Amino acid sequence: MLVPTSVARKRRIEVAVGKYFANPLVTGFNRIGLMPSLMTEIETVGRRTGLTRRVPVAITYDGDEAWVIAQHGTGTGWGANISATPKVRIRRRGEWVDGQAQIMPDDDVPARVKTFASGKIRSALTASAFRGLQTDPVSVRIKLALDSSTD
Repeated sequence: MLVPTSVARKRRIEVAVGKYFANPLVTGFNRIGLMPSLMTEIETVGRRTGLTRRVPVAITYDGDEAWVIAQHGTGTGWGANISATPKVRIRRRGEWVDGQAQIMPDDDVPARVKTFASGKIRSALTASAFRGLQTDPVSVRIKLALDSSTD
């Protein structure tokens, strides 16, 4: 698929900002206990290296499922790792929980993003932030392996 130059440039810039600034900043906040409720870490297996990779993501929970948005689709980073190996772990309430991730290409991303925050203003701000940071978004559903002691 041929990607327009402006979209490719936007993706490169956003991936670099995430990798070298935003992700380390959010990870640092997490280490000192300041992770916002909308954020968590997802752990994937590197598709080429086989090493575990952790990256902060925005998340929403729905029963025994969690939803995240791969803002750049499956072409980069953790989205591509999930396509190769769907077994993941996410941090929930400070504990790591196993899960099976599934890329949901037919899911309505704008509607899904609205579930990430409650209230009209927070929902609108969250949707605006997601729109500004995405190039080829896709929803990812994670079926969590929860037992009664984690809920």
